[in-house]
Amino acid sequence: MRINIDTKNELEPLGDLFGIFFEDINHSADGGLYGELIRNRGFEFDELDNPEYNHFTAWEKILPADCRGRIMIQSDHPVSRKNPHYLVIDAMDPVDGIGVRNLGYNGGIPMEKNEEYRLSVYIACDGRPAEVKLSLESADGREYCSQTLKVTSKKWEKKQLRFTAQETDYTARLAVRLMTSGRVYVDNVSLFPGDTFNGRENGMRKDLAQLLKELKPRFMRFPGGCLVHDGSINTEDHDSLYRWKNTIGDTIDRPSRKSNWNYNQSLGLGYYEYFLLCEDIGAKPLPVLPAGYDPHHQRLVPFEQLDEWINDALDLIEFANGDASTKWGKVRCDLGHEKPFNLEYLGIGNEEAGDGFFERYPYFHKAVKARYPDIKLINSAGPFVSGGEFKKGWMSAVRNGSDLIDEHYYLAPEWFIANHHHYDKIPPFAKTKIFLGEYASWGNTWYNALAEASYMIGLERNAKNVGLACYAPLFCNVDYVNWKPDMIWYDNHRVMTTPNYCVQKLFMNHQGDVGVECNIETEIRNEIRSYRTGREIYLTPQPNTKVLYSDIKIIDGDNLITYPDVTLDCTDMPVKLGEVNTDSYRISMKAVMLSGIRGFKLLFDYADDGNKRSWEIGGWQNMDCAVCEDIDGRNSCLDQYGYTVKKNVEYELMLDCTGRKMTCYVTAENESILTNKAKKTELVIEPVYCTASVDKKTGDTIVKTVNLRKSGYEADIILDKSIKEAAVYYMSGYPLDAENTLDEPDRVTIREEHLTPYNGYIKYNIPAESVCIFRMK
Repeated sequence: MRINIDTKNELEPLGDLFGIFFEDINHSADGGLYGELIRNRGFEFDELDNPEYNHFTAWEKILPADCRGRIMIQSDHPVSRKNPHYLVIDAMDPVDGIGVRNLGYNGGIPMEKNEEYRLSVYIACDGRPAEVKLSLESADGREYCSQTLKVTSKKWEKKQLRFTAQETDYTARLAVRLMTSGRVYVDNVSLFPGDTFNGRENGMRKDLAQLLKELKPRFMRFPGGCLVHDGSINTEDHDSLYRWKNTIGDTIDRPSRKSNWNYNQSLGLGYYEYFLLCEDIGAKPLPVLPAGYDPHHQRLVPFEQLDEWINDALDLIEFANGDASTKWGKVRCDLGHEKPFNLEYLGIGNEEAGDGFFERYPYFHKAVKARYPDIKLINSAGPFVSGGEFKKGWMSAVRNGSDLIDEHYYLAPEWFIANHHHYDKIPPFAKTKIFLGEYASWGNTWYNALAEASYMIGLERNAKNVGLACYAPLFCNVDYVNWKPDMIWYDNHRVMTTPNYCVQKLFMNHQGDVGVECNIETEIRNEIRSYRTGREIYLTPQPNTKVLYSDIKIIDGDNLITYPDVTLDCTDMPVKLGEVNTDSYRISMKAVMLSGIRGFKLLFDYADDGNKRSWEIGGWQNMDCAVCEDIDGRNSCLDQYGYTVKKNVEYELMLDCTGRKMTCYVTAENESILTNKAKKTELVIEPVYCTASVDKKTGDTIVKTVNLRKSGYEADIILDKSIKEAAVYYMSGYPLDAENTLDEPDRVTIREEHLTPYNGYIKYNIPAESVCIFRMK
């Protein structure tokens, strides 16, 4: 094999192609990247956040034997009305001290010997002087270090202390004890490591932030994600949509909120901190704002009230880029950052579905472009790789002239391999570039990372069409999992990267500035790889739904299969309709939803629960019609169409399979709709996946190769000029199911080797199932 590189034939600039996406999911902020060690520091946890929460969540009461006193929560005279709850400790006889202990995250507060910790607390008394002891101690109550505060004021005072840990203990507690008779009020109990990332006061956990910096991302998208647009449209509500203005200023005045991931957000990690983090890791900021629409609950801001939300977008740009003479630029300067953050990108909405968003987006676009024409605006294509809502997003982007459109999908690794050429073509009339804002294959194994690497080659090769791309999600606390896979996993003191992280690091560290011509000469042919598929067809029950199916027919070549009418309740077993013997067949039936909200579901090409295809009509809150495919237990939604099933209405359903092509029709109330078109995955493995680029700063030529085959091959890498020195950064030799763990964080990792050029070119044996990045001078 020869890989010929023509550095004189420059292609598309790669720009800001590869970046990262931070979403507060899996306790990625509180209990993760955000340095705060106290859980529920403001006593604001609520049942609305999570049915298991209350104001004492993560706090345990300290009530010694024979003590007389009580511990309670009040909200009559808070430090801040935005966080109204606070702790009251009332003691007649405290004995050894009445109070509370915080349990932290992951079973305790991590404490390293000789490290410094910064504690702050708001405190007041009822007029009687009191002594309050604050201490770091073990889970069984053994004290490591403590300090005592004399409290004399009835007005809230902020006290700040520093502790130096005497031992290492990852399950420590912070205790607050009233040592004298009297009453004290306590709020916003905060504990930070003294050594945060870049020494920021309200800063980030150092090891996690360092991993972000080492990626060298070109941009960072934040703060979400579904949490941006899932919530009440009333700004004052605890479960409101994410409003950036609530996240800046003193942390005591940032109203904690319900996250849609069923936990509380302190908002200690807010927009100012996000901008600082981008600056600290060298990434361009890419914030995302809601568009006054919640697709999860169909909440809509009336058009006459939309100006408030549009002004949020305009004010955010002014906050980021304005000088001290502007209202919001002055706010930034007053927070301590006189220089602008140089915001270039702004996302409106997150994986939106429904007309409510597309009716509102133009108002944002027009207003932003009128005042800030250079800001690159990002529209939304929804959470599907294809289908009706996806097309709506693209139509909106083209119609409004959006700079980019945000596509999201989580699919099987086989889909990523099979769709390497997915972005080779986009509509020729579209000036909008693609922002692949969320993507991942289902899993954190070496196989997943390898599949994603092959796809990223396609993203880079298509930089003319693809402007930005970022893997998602970024972080996951091992004890608070909402979603997986994730790029970085951690507990309260350990962290591990995944094979997926390593691949992302290779592509970001060695992105290059401009693509150059790359030509492959080989006699190796494409390989068609098989996967398990079946022939059986089933009707399957839907949750809390009762359905009558009738007139069931399967036409398989010349063979006609019929099945008696059947009623399926949610507690019933799936009903097998038959098996097909050919690759071209048609399934038709009539269906009535008698009760419930989840419509109908047909399984076909069924081999087992992990290997099958499905057509669901009325899925996801009875809003979707989708064709999906499962390979080895990993699902891909191949096509989606917005559709709602009504009760007691007869629907005629028809699925036509012709070879790989799948076509779905629904007829009801005298209307027939082609709901879905998709193709069954064909797993074509190419000889090698390869791109080349040039780093303008160093002059290096960079060649990326991905080999998905089970055998290696010798390759000559030849430039249009003599290679003087070279290195390869590579991943290979791992079992496909290999994963990293907290105990073995480097099982799959990146290795480096210096290469000696041969007659001015590189001769290298590209390993089986490998990712290799060559840098050549």
